[in-house]
Amino acid sequence: MKNLYHPVAFAGLTLEGNLFLAPIAGYSDRAFRSICIENGASYCTTEMVSAEALTRGSGKTQELMTAAPNEKIYAIQLFGGKGETVAKAAEMVLETTNCTSIDINGGCPVPKILKSGAGSCLTKDPHLLYEIVSRVKKAVLDYCSVHPKRGPVPVTIKIRSGWDANHITWKDCAQAALDAGADAITIHARTRAQGYEGKADWTIQRQLVDFIQGRIPVFGSGDANSPESAKAMLEETGVDGVMFARGAMGDPFIFKRTKDFLLNGTYQATSCQERIQAGFKELEIQVADRGEKGACLEMRKKFCAYSTGIRGGGVLRKQIVSADTIEDYRKIFAEFI
Repeated sequence: MKNLYHPVAFAGLTLEGNLFLAPIAGYSDRAFRSICIENGASYCTTEMVSAEALTRGSGKTQELMTAAPNEKIYAIQLFGGKGETVAKAAEMVLETTNCTSIDINGGCPVPKILKSGAGSCLTKDPHLLYEIVSRVKKAVLDYCSVHPKRGPVPVTIKIRSGWDANHITWKDCAQAALDAGADAITIHARTRAQGYEGKADWTIQRQLVDFIQGRIPVFGSGDANSPESAKAMLEETGVDGVMFARGAMGDPFIFKRTKDFLLNGTYQATSCQERIQAGFKELEIQVADRGEKGACLEMRKKFCAYSTGIRGGGVLRKQIVSADTIEDYRKIFAEFI
């Protein structure tokens, strides 16, 4: 019987473990990914990158695609509603970064993403999903054939279970992804209509695993927010790996605890001091990237997450949302650093 914690290989890429950081808008920047890797994440994906913005020369998109200091392997996630544009963006990704995989967002339920025909619109339209994945796959294969040192670059996709309760389309989407040449698939087992509310339906993850029949890896997302829930997902659904999203926000140690739990059946709780100190490590990287002012503004929401569960956290967060300097944060968290 295979251990619940194990390596995962697909399309020439081998990951040492199967605990991943999902692409989280506003959170999974290179600073946070660095802290997650340091604490046991096997693989991380960037925040969503707009294919349209990238092909139009947006400088912001390049910043989103930069690897973390300790990141040897990582995925860049693209979103877009036109196959030609996403394929061109994928080629630009390969030209300007050292990423080891390209992921396509087929699940984001946010209205501004849907307006562009991207995100969950692909879950609603398997034909569009097929067009985008197949075009990106061809663009990546063509690029790598001309640049053999680049090596094989897997193309993966993340989907949802469907558009709403009356349109559960995961099977059609999975078949479209397979036909288009996707190398792995992640499913967030909620519908677009659910957004991030309600309970993820893990029975759909199990059904997807049975449908795929080992042809490509299947990763699970949705309600994995503790070592216990991650273990349950792996056992109940048979997915090859677990994507942590909200469960990792403010708690990058969830990867180490989960790995310990899967391997040894036990783990040590993370102290408040450890979490806050991790926040200061992230702040240090943010300062290098954005300067002190930009970093301190960015870290307001991050430190609010890091302080969750701390006694008196409500008082701390009232101070955090006004912090403008590193010294402000040091004063706020004086007893933890």
